Amino acid sequence: MELTSVEMCAGAGGQALGLEAAGFHHVGLVENDPKACLTLRWNRPQWDVHEGDLREFSGRPFRGIDLLAGGLPCPPFSKAGKQLGDKDERNLFPTAIRLVEEIQPKAVMIENVRGILDSVFEDYREYIAKSLDALGYATSWKLLNASDYGVSQLRPRVVFVALKRCYAERFVWPAGNRDGATVGKLLHDLMAAEGWEGAATWAEQANDIAPTLVGGSLKHGGPDLGPTRARRAWATLGVDGSGIANSAPAPGFIGMPKLTVRMAARVQGFPDEWDFVGGKTAQYRQIGNAFPPPVATAVATQVAYALSARQLVSA
Repeated sequence: MELTSVEMCAGAGGQALGLEAAGFHHVGLVENDPKACLTLRWNRPQWDVHEGDLREFSGRPFRGIDLLAGGLPCPPFSKAGKQLGDKDERNLFPTAIRLVEEIQPKAVMIENVRGILDSVFEDYREYIAKSLDALGYATSWKLLNASDYGVSQLRPRVVFVALKRCYAERFVWPAGNRDGATVGKLLHDLMAAEGWEGAATWAEQANDIAPTLVGGSLKHGGPDLGPTRARRAWATLGVDGSGIANSAPAPGFIGMPKLTVRMAARVQGFPDEWDFVGGKTAQYRQIGNAFPPPVATAVATQVAYALSARQLVSA
């Protein structure tokens, strides 16, 4: 049985890839970044990508699909920002609620930063839950660490799931019990790709999972691994976080290597065959903003089970 989905704020396709692996067929994806749209079209020409502001997108042509999903903008709720919440013009939860009303999907799945669980947003979370309750959905929030689902970084993220009440009782959050590989094991082959003699020694030292990838903001100046604290964390793994390299270290290289775009994508959980369109900064921004595909797969698989199990019972 094929399940259908519409993806909000699709970015470079991290969550969309995860949903695809869980058995969802995307009938529409919305994204306002032209480079990210090119990435989606390049890798999946069959996907119907709508380029533009989500607030101008109509959900009516997609009424009755199985899942409405997306990673809504994080800055309104991020501890790295001012946490303006519903007063931030980038907050798209009202738009998502409007789309739920228009589309009436069987399920909703939204990813955001852990800051949205802060006490300052308790009333706003209640507003979201009550809005969807009035539309017939049971809702829940869960903080997930990407490393528990095979991703080589901690990357705590909040996932919001809402299901129509007839499906909700069969939904169970995925159990997280699969630790991500160390950075050294994950990236050794890529570090050694140009013949660097120090790759094996580096991999032994890089014996932990990565810090959370940051640096995906439009206001961020260039492709690096984040502010001073993040760079220090990368340095403990033998990685120079001050920039992104064009290629792996060459023979004779001495010092701490930088990650390439492909290395960063692998840390984020993207498959190696997934290409990114644009310059180095644009590519890294797409990666840094992504929801790791393996985490999306884990949650979406549970959503798919809840929807399919209910349909089997009904049959």
